[in-house]
Amino acid sequence: MKLMDYRKLGKSGLKVSEISLGGWATYGFSVNDQQMVRDIVQTAYDNGVNFFDQADIYAKGKSEEMMGEVLRDFERHSYVISSKVFWPMWDHPNGRGLSRKHILESCDASLKRMKLEYFDLYFAHRYDPEVPLEEIVRAFDHLVRSGRVLYWGTSEWSAAEIRAACEFAQANGLYAPVVEQPQYSMLYRQRVENEILPTTTDLGMGLVVWSPLAMGMLTGKFDEGFAPGARLTDTQIGRELASEENRAKVQAMKSVADDLGISRTQLALAWILRNPGVSSAIVGATKVAQLEESLKGTGIKLEESLIAQLENILNG
Repeated sequence: MKLMDYRKLGKSGLKVSEISLGGWATYGFSVNDQQMVRDIVQTAYDNGVNFFDQADIYAKGKSEEMMGEVLRDFERHSYVISSKVFWPMWDHPNGRGLSRKHILESCDASLKRMKLEYFDLYFAHRYDPEVPLEEIVRAFDHLVRSGRVLYWGTSEWSAAEIRAACEFAQANGLYAPVVEQPQYSMLYRQRVENEILPTTTDLGMGLVVWSPLAMGMLTGKFDEGFAPGARLTDTQIGRELASEENRAKVQAMKSVADDLGISRTQLALAWILRNPGVSSAIVGATKVAQLEESLKGTGIKLEESLIAQLENILNG
């Protein structure tokens, strides 16, 4: 397997693997076998993945626990681990959102579940319009200054919200977010390319993107259609991606991938990573072979003529 390539997280000094491993919709959900989690995480680590992404809401903490159990076997300085805060974790008025109380308590709870002393990255998992931006930024700044977090970021924030947070932090001598985590793929791109990337690039922030394979659509697994009960159609996000138009586009990409001698999974990841503003593409995996295919998406350079060919398919 080819060596992993690494990129800086925006203008920060932190480097992350081009392909990273996330726990969303897998550990504690479709994968409950701890040995399988161990095999997947170990394979990622052995092949150069140094960035592992989590959130407290993933299986209500179970995903953090299962991945943390494996990561504890690795030297702490050798990997980057993130988690997130926002969604409801406790059934009381302060059990969700981005109040200072919920941010600090959630961070401590996630660290306890993963048996860690600090997170390399900690994300605001959505924007919270019920909390003053000043309170949000100061709470994350406090986490950094207290040593529980090294860097903080945003996830699915608007460009205006991201810019406001950075400007407030800069004006008040506080730590600003260094990374945004949006959904981004060949089949879900306009928001990122038109709104988010221009802003994060201007601010010197990195992007670590989720669902770069469009929840499996871009792998070709649905070439023959959508089977009843397919997990893709269980969520609103998946139902929006699971269109006949998108299926036809993915089928048309097969000849492009075949000419390059790679799979459509690897083509989709190479397409994401063609953009220097993207620091890492976060993939999920329910089995080792699935992960091994994704890992081969690093280091692939796409010629401009081939990118133009893909644009014709995607815009057709």
